[in-house]
Amino acid sequence: MKAIQMNTTGGPEVLQLVDVPDPQPGPGEVLVRVEAAGVNFMDLMRRKGMPFDIPTPLPFVLGAEVAGTVVAVGSEVRTFAVGDRVFGQAGTLAGGGWAELVTANAANLFPIPPGMTAERAAGLTIVGVTAAILLIEAAKVGEGETVFVPAAAGGLGGYAVQIAKALGATVIAGASTEQKRRIALELGADAATDYRGEGWPSKVRDLTSGRGVDVALDPVGPQHLSQTISILAPFGRLISYGSLAGYEGTVDRAALSSVLYNPAPAQSLIGFNVTHWLTQRPEASFAAAGRLFTWLAEGKVSGPTITSLPLADAAKALSLLEEGRNIGKVVLIP
Repeated sequence: MKAIQMNTTGGPEVLQLVDVPDPQPGPGEVLVRVEAAGVNFMDLMRRKGMPFDIPTPLPFVLGAEVAGTVVAVGSEVRTFAVGDRVFGQAGTLAGGGWAELVTANAANLFPIPPGMTAERAAGLTIVGVTAAILLIEAAKVGEGETVFVPAAAGGLGGYAVQIAKALGATVIAGASTEQKRRIALELGADAATDYRGEGWPSKVRDLTSGRGVDVALDPVGPQHLSQTISILAPFGRLISYGSLAGYEGTVDRAALSSVLYNPAPAQSLIGFNVTHWLTQRPEASFAAAGRLFTWLAEGKVSGPTITSLPLADAAKALSLLEEGRNIGKVVLIP
């Protein structure tokens, strides 16, 4: 079968379209013929060799989420049969999906809802389900609260805008270009602002009449955290769920102390990792995912724009994310 494999870490040139043996499902696994595979920042981190919480043994086929059709089942599988259309996490190390075939633990898969395309389903697991767990369970967004969503025209950000609205919140979107801010508003955000440079926190506070936001999401990491802390309202929660800018840099100690040691505003800084939620709090996680699936069926959530590229263009797909040029969710088609 064809697959996108890397033999070393580095730039886009390390991704190669190669022929590799067809995988075979083990106990508890199914073999999926991939119709679409999601492209995520975790793939970019692994390609670049950045610190990551899942091993990346080389050579390695990237791709953590897929959608497709079951073509074989291993022993002990009772939930799926040959011919079922499924989506979910690929492989044992959240990899292997950028290929024509992939094995997956049956417990990590969901049936594709009727009427949903493979492209939409392939982009649902990591960004959609993550956004649902993050907002519903970790942040506990309540009706009438105000939520700041950065990168709101991207995959996770697009879902976060619509999920927060479904929860009854007011959404302020952060996006880096006029086009992306327009897309965020089309997704349902109540307001949108540029969140680059030093002055963006004051813009957010102005949009809340100086009060600040109840929930602020931060996927950027240390370089952005101090500014995000400054937009929190009393009892506000900052949810840090990524480090897109890398792990270099420091957080302003005064800003951090204002959250951790100043009892007056009663603010919270919460770290979020979806893998830990799925493994340590599966019931709550799957309940949040279930609410998302219901909203999708009801039309309350539609999800972000899908950009589809051929499997052979995997390097280009990751470059779109790396350079901030992606709109919505990017998927690869074998």
